[in-house]
Amino acid sequence: MPGLSVWYVRTALVYLALGLTFGMLMLWHKGMPIHPALWALLPAHIEFLLLGWTLQLAFGVAFWILPRFRTKRGNVRLAWLAYALLNAGIWLVTLDPWLGRLAGWGWTGRVLEALAVIAFALHAWPRIKPPGA
Repeated sequence: MPGLSVWYVRTALVYLALGLTFGMLMLWHKGMPIHPALWALLPAHIEFLLLGWTLQLAFGVAFWILPRFRTKRGNVRLAWLAYALLNAGIWLVTLDPWLGRLAGWGWTGRVLEALAVIAFALHAWPRIKPPGA
């Protein structure tokens, strides 16, 4: 497995652990109240599991498994850029409630996440060929 795929998958597993921990705390709070501020973890729980775990895992596996032509994986810099943009976007969206919604951190995070998807698509697109081509 290439090094970038390892980074994607390991980071995805960290987000899985964090997302499940936040979900467990909120579920525990529903049965036995701990502190009302725990509901502030809901956006982080959703962000970590949907984009941090699922999308990041998909990117890591796609980088590893998509066909290589002439033993090259294409423009790897775009895949690294997607990794950095995705993680920066996830953290900006997650920290938005604490950084102040008026500053637009959540919107900036969403833009970074969209740019990450575009960067990864630009990296992966040349690696996708029709059968027999």
